[in-house]
Amino acid sequence: MLALSTSEAVWFLPAALPIGIYVAWNDMRAMKIPNIAVYALLISFAVLGLFALPFEDYLWRYVHLIVVLVIGIALNAIGALGAGDAKFAAAAAPYIALADLASLLYLFAGCLLSGYVIHRIVRASPLRRLVPDWESWKSGRRFPMGLPLAATLILYLALPFLA
Repeated sequence: MLALSTSEAVWFLPAALPIGIYVAWNDMRAMKIPNIAVYALLISFAVLGLFALPFEDYLWRYVHLIVVLVIGIALNAIGALGAGDAKFAAAAAPYIALADLASLLYLFAGCLLSGYVIHRIVRASPLRRLVPDWESWKSGRRFPMGLPLAATLILYLALPFLA
């Protein structure tokens, strides 16, 4: 059972869905997550969160942003994560209820594993010709983390509708 309510999902999913799709697409295409997408996700939470959450919860969710941003900066500093990935994860963090952290990590693990496998299969297949200029096809060992990060956020926000 998730702490995320259907009401919260109704408010947040319509904003997060197109932003998440854009982030995943752009990261696969150019291996970059544009700042405009990060700002859009953060501004969407800032506005919609006022309607979706009790005010105290709304304010506490900004702590999620700060904690994830600090962790992301540290991971970026050691080369484990791109700066865009860290910023996107931080902007997505307020959408997540703290009580759902364990469930979210399992969801992220599944999205990361399936995203990696699917990306590598498509990269090695004739389907690659559909978008031959994507930077992620020729990025060597690097992987567009925007794909599983965005998929995790979208699926998390969609889960109340599937239960």
